[in-house]
Amino acid sequence: MDEPRPGDSRQLTYRDSGVDIDKQDEALRRIKQHVRSTKTAGVLSDLGNFGGLFALDGAACESPVLVSSCDGIGTKLRLAFLTGIHDTVGRDLVNHCVNDILVQGAKPLFFLDYLATGKLEPGVVEAVVDGLARGCREAGCALLGGEIAEMPGFYADGEYDVAGFIVGVVDRKQLLDGSEIQSGDQLIGLPSAGLHTNGYSLARKIFFERAGLGVNDRVDELEATVGEVLLGEHRSYRECLTQPLERGWVRGLAHITGGGIVDNVPRILPQGLAARVERDSWPLPPLFTYMQQRGNVPLGEMDRTFNMGLGMVVVCESARAAELVGYLEGQGERPYRIGEIVPGESGVTYV
Repeated sequence: MDEPRPGDSRQLTYRDSGVDIDKQDEALRRIKQHVRSTKTAGVLSDLGNFGGLFALDGAACESPVLVSSCDGIGTKLRLAFLTGIHDTVGRDLVNHCVNDILVQGAKPLFFLDYLATGKLEPGVVEAVVDGLARGCREAGCALLGGEIAEMPGFYADGEYDVAGFIVGVVDRKQLLDGSEIQSGDQLIGLPSAGLHTNGYSLARKIFFERAGLGVNDRVDELEATVGEVLLGEHRSYRECLTQPLERGWVRGLAHITGGGIVDNVPRILPQGLAARVERDSWPLPPLFTYMQQRGNVPLGEMDRTFNMGLGMVVVCESARAAELVGYLEGQGERPYRIGEIVPGESGVTYV
């Protein structure tokens, strides 16, 4: 059909404006099985209701506190567009949000998502939701609902954005708010699985502009292609930290996202306390060395942009540190004792 012109009297449909309701119906049909695979005991609604229903009956808390968070995937999505791989970014998003409420001691209950695109492709939507559902199943939470918006003229064809919203619960007496952190407490770092979901604007500039590489080019120093390296999934720390949290071994947790250790650890410190971090106490993954060298990025800029190989920092009592490290190693983790809490103005000092 020719584009309508001023004065044209031919009938118009929603599809003529770029919105295809039939494709939306097809996308919803495809994702139903993925959403239903995440159903938990608290879910009282099904896909298609106006609102998701969740009962707190099974929360098993004397004094339940709801903890919520929302986030997006950022420019890491550009890698999904370039590679055509869309089934990992959804899991990235869930894991990021799970970690964000974990640092306050919360267990995830349910997750909601918002996906907006210029031209809806049911197969792409299904792949993204498949990743969301996998992340939710692994976290033991329900994918309770979401929204798919087709917005022609707003997003370029082949592009989309995704945001996620999580709600969890913690008993008030187990809530982590940093108030128990004391001078002398130990800092234990848990490895990341790459960039996770932060720093991608700088990373893309380094790989694609400074190094002149494409997503399918292999980087010998990293033993992988650029796409494989940059699509490494944001890992969740829920499984390895659930027991330490329940046993009271943890005084604080910092999820190392945008801003790195420098900006995220101070967020959980009481007034009058700071963190002293030993820079050589954990091995710097080759990915970060490569980016610093190829991009000629100052070390301070690296510290404030990337996680530098640690995705979560645990604060624990000095007397519990060896026990906690031993437990984490028994779970297959590689924990590193990276420093301690000291008196001082809130911040991080590297030594």
